[in-house]
Amino acid sequence: MISHTDVSEDMRCITISGRLDILGTEEIAQEFTELSASNKRCIIVDLSELTVLASIGIRALISNGKALQKKGGRMVLVVGNNAIVTKTLETTGISVLLKMFKTLPEAQGSLLECLAPMD
Repeated sequence: MISHTDVSEDMRCITISGRLDILGTEEIAQEFTELSASNKRCIIVDLSELTVLASIGIRALISNGKALQKKGGRMVLVVGNNAIVTKTLETTGISVLLKMFKTLPEAQGSLLECLAPMD
C-alpha cells in the first residue's frame, strides 16, 4: 500500500507499507514513480511499516532516488525500528545513495539544505 503527504511546497513524504517483493512492487511501482517525479525537490520514503523488502523493491527505491537526484532533488528513507528493513538496506549498501533515518523529524531535518533557495 502507498500513500503520501505533502509536507511543504518542496517536500513530500511517501509511505509504503506491506510487501515490496515482486507482487507488491508491481502494485505500487507506477504510483511511486509518479509521486517521486513530482515537482517536489525533497522526498522522504517511510518504510517503517514494510514487512518484506526484496531486491526488486530496493531497485525501485534506487531508480527513483537517482531520477530525483538528476533533477537536483534528494530522497531519504525512514526505517523506524524495523529491523528487517534496516538490515536488508544496510547489507545492500543503499545508504551510500539514500540516507536512512529512524524518525520522520530526523529525515526532515536532513533535508533542510535541499529546501534552501536555488540560485
